[in-house]
Amino acid sequence: MAACAGRPPELADILRAHSPPLEQLGSQRRRVVRDIVNCRTAVLGGHLQVCDQCGQETPVYNSCRNRHCPKCQSLDQARWVEAQARDLLPVPYFHVVFTVPVALHPFFLANRRVAFGHLFATALEALHDVCRSHMGALPGTIAVLHTWSQTLSFHPHIHCIVTGGGLSPTRDRWIAGRPNFLVPVRVLSFVFRGKLLHRLSDAVEDGSLDVRAAAGRRQLREAAARKWVVYSKPPMAGPEQVLRYLGRYTHRVAISNRRIVREENGKVTFRYRDRRHRNRQRVLVLEATDFVRRFLVHVLPRSFVRIRHYGLLANGCRTRLVPKARLLLRAPAAPERDKATIAWQDLYRRLTGREPDRCQSCGSGRLVIVTVLAPVLALAIRVRAP
Repeated sequence: MAACAGRPPELADILRAHSPPLEQLGSQRRRVVRDIVNCRTAVLGGHLQVCDQCGQETPVYNSCRNRHCPKCQSLDQARWVEAQARDLLPVPYFHVVFTVPVALHPFFLANRRVAFGHLFATALEALHDVCRSHMGALPGTIAVLHTWSQTLSFHPHIHCIVTGGGLSPTRDRWIAGRPNFLVPVRVLSFVFRGKLLHRLSDAVEDGSLDVRAAAGRRQLREAAARKWVVYSKPPMAGPEQVLRYLGRYTHRVAISNRRIVREENGKVTFRYRDRRHRNRQRVLVLEATDFVRRFLVHVLPRSFVRIRHYGLLANGCRTRLVPKARLLLRAPAAPERDKATIAWQDLYRRLTGREPDRCQSCGSGRLVIVTVLAPVLALAIRVRAP
């Protein structure tokens, strides 16, 4: 593939070569394809840098900033994690995952915005109800929506990071959870199943999901007969591990460029972890058009919020409840929130260990911006015949 000469293929290269005609895509998917294909190319403009020692000229093009783009998430992720660090408490944190049976997938594909909203609301309502009944406490929770499996199949589920304990109903004491145990997952699974089935049943009856009532009822009965999976991992080893986890799971969609091995002869090879065999790394080969189809299934509704905070971390009460929790835990006060945006240069140094303005050609000179590069006409997206 010409676009990949001298480097591994990227998602942008595959979309450029194998995306269906843009007019066949919905507005949101069309925008995602355009943004990813044009990211860091002359289409978006940029600036020209020149080394003050060797004179090497380097064009640097702008990013698309689309949240589905694998090139554009590192700095946003680092900024987000930095902002969350001040709210971490000196308590164990648990990783809880809510999944749904395959029988319910048609509901989520029928109206993603409505169904994903129900999934968020149900998972967090079930979690906090069970925490109140078994611990008598209000925990803090960060929830992240994922819609994919390691092989890019459609697999909607919610990842939650939950404090091991929480504030009492009167908010005057901290109630610690049991060591290595949050809540009974069987109870949590039962409550989650009942609440979600009830919500989806109401949505089918009121027409907010594009599912025929008879078919919807049949699928709900099938889902009710299945075993639902909710699991809780052992507590994380301190705030540092929590931050590493958050950095991995929050700002990515479907696949990163480093997992793509090659694209040749109309097929894409990428790496994945086999969950059924102790996360052993394997490779999967798909037709390029099937790879693109699988990726586009995970495009989120416009402006849909996929990272949400609940309980004592909820946006409406976090500034009041987190300091109270720190006081009850006899933990030092959080550092003052820095209102200034973290400079991208500082984040680049922290993430890569390199100086952003150091010349990669001679290794000693500094790069100086000499001119702005105006955007050019959009790159043509080579597409398969309809």
